[in-house]
Amino acid sequence: MELTVIGSGTVAPTAGRVAACHQVTAGPVRLMLDCGAGALHRAAALNLPWHQTTHVAITHFHVDHWGELAYFLLALRWGVEPARKRPLTVIGPRGLEARMVTLAATFGEWVQSPGYPLSIVTIEPGETLNLADGITLDATSTPHTAESVAYAVQTGQHRLVYTGDTGPSAELARWARGCDLLLCECSLPDNRAIDTHLTPAQAGTLARKAKARQLVLTHFYPPVESVDPVALAAQEFDGPITAAKDGSRFTIEETVPHGNRTNRSPRGYD
Repeated sequence: MELTVIGSGTVAPTAGRVAACHQVTAGPVRLMLDCGAGALHRAAALNLPWHQTTHVAITHFHVDHWGELAYFLLALRWGVEPARKRPLTVIGPRGLEARMVTLAATFGEWVQSPGYPLSIVTIEPGETLNLADGITLDATSTPHTAESVAYAVQTGQHRLVYTGDTGPSAELARWARGCDLLLCECSLPDNRAIDTHLTPAQAGTLARKAKARQLVLTHFYPPVESVDPVALAAQEFDGPITAAKDGSRFTIEETVPHGNRTNRSPRGYD
């Protein structure tokens, strides 16, 4: 399983980070986790085959997490040659179907009929979807908005958890327990902490309680970049920690015999 961080930022525009977007590749699955502003141009700059995406999974409906979806649907029809013919599945929490209807009323009926097969799938907390043979996506609630979910992608013994936006949550830690890689929001420094986002130390606490094998921090508002998020998270979590940048890449692979804590080792590179 491979993870590419396309957008490690937020709704706050910065030169180095576009809004939330991550790509997970596993077997035939090309899964885009969130689709925030700037994602497609960043993917093109990173030379990623964004047009090969098979699934998009939206964590919640704040604009920095799904604001580029309509553009993405149109780009698949008119922004590549030959135009897309293969199916695309868009997954999201409750309310997705109604919001797609609203997008179609705003931009045009092509949102729901873009010229290639489009499936809109609602996922409930506790539900598991089969993305392909042996590759699943499951969801759990997070304390951010009423509909917010975190996602876990699993293939064989490998499990990657993406928190989306979340506040501190013991339930999320239990659900994520033992994951190979925890892709975790890290929005604000301690002096600006709020209930619906995480500070670096809180992200470290989540990783420790989840017994994650590696922590990757993402979703940085500018104020959190005035501190050292890795050092602060390391006060709570003693495993490998990376502060993601747009373009950071990670691979989860077998490296040592089963039973060792690092038997499924995420390897990161930029």
